[in-house]
Order: sequence, then structure tokens, then C-alpha cells
Amino acid sequence: MNQAASSSAPRPHKPLPFAPVDFEPFTGGPDPARVSEAAHLAAQALVHRGRKSDDPAVTKRLVKLADQQGLEAIAEMWAESPARSLPGALWRLYALRAATQNDPERLSVYFRAGQDTAQVSKAVAGAAEPLGADELRTMADAILSGAFDGDFDVALERSAAFCRVVALGQSRVADAREHADENHAGKLTRNAHQLVKTAEDLESAAAAWRNGELD
Repeated sequence: MNQAASSSAPRPHKPLPFAPVDFEPFTGGPDPARVSEAAHLAAQALVHRGRKSDDPAVTKRLVKLADQQGLEAIAEMWAESPARSLPGALWRLYALRAATQNDPERLSVYFRAGQDTAQVSKAVAGAAEPLGADELRTMADAILSGAFDGDFDVALERSAAFCRVVALGQSRVADAREHADENHAGKLTRNAHQLVKTAEDLESAAAAWRNGELD
């Protein structure tokens, strides 16, 4: 390759940090208390902005925040927040949408495998019929949109229901593959357990929001 052409080619850049905050240097890294405070303030500002606006374009930009800033940047701000907190709940909503956008085909297989047994959760999640990759992407966007233009606790409960259906589907697929591929079956089972835990976290956050205790 021509050296001049190589040097002029655009280079990938690290996503801009979400809600940039200048932390004073401390031994061992930023002060955890200040990081936590910044995470809560950023989450409160984001939710307030979305719920105050009735402009669909604003909601769309907030839903696509991870696409624009990079999921890693959001994780850096919110991933360590307690599950029963506003930043912790938002992190789970964004992470689940990102997982759905990244691999909708595979997740739609798990969702379909679990939907017949988890009828209540399927109804809460609001899945379309028939459910394919495109429908799953649309549902994930609709759930996250509801955090800003609907009832925040309902958005959390819909996301929790989605997790429960997918987890059940993963468990059923794991049972079917246990003899053929024990390692894969074990991984699916572990993932299912983690998704159930995520669903429980989201449900607790929804209850806290209704009680005015989610900050």
C-alpha cells in the first residue's frame, strides 16, 4: 500500500466520553464518591430532558445515544452504579438495547423459544407477531423510548419481561443441546441465570421509581 495514502486514511477514534466531567486526580484513580455523584447527575439530567420534551426527535436521539457515543462510554459512567439506582437502571436499558441491535437474529430465536411458556412476560414486553430480527429491534427501541416519552417504571418492567422470555428460551435451548454440546448448553444456562437476575434488578428499580425512591 502507498505510504502517503496510508497516512492520510482516517483513523478510528475513541468515542467521546458521555457527559464529560473533569475529575481531579487521586491516588488509585478518580474519587469513587465523585464518580457516583456524576453518574447520578448525568442520569437525572438525561431522564429529565427526555421526559420534559414532547419532541419525538429528542426521544430518538436519546434512544440512539449509545450508537453515537459508544456503549463503552456509557458503561464507563454507569456500569458500576447499583442496580437499584437511576444510572444503574438506565445502564441496563441501554445495554439490553445494544445487545438486541448487535445480534437480533440470535436473540429472536431465544425469544421465540421462551414465548410460549412465558405468555405473561411476552405480553408485558409487547412483542409483535411473528417475531423476527426486525421486530425485535423495533421492540427494543420502543421499550427504551418509553423511558423518556412514557411511564419510566413501565419501560423498566417491559425490559424485565423481555429478559425473562429470553432467559427461558435460553434454558430451553440449553436443555435441547445438553447432550450434543455440553459446554454451549452450560454457557446458555449461565446467561439465562444472569438475565433473570437482570430482570429482578429492573423490577426492583421499577418499584422504587413508583415509590419515588429511584435516584
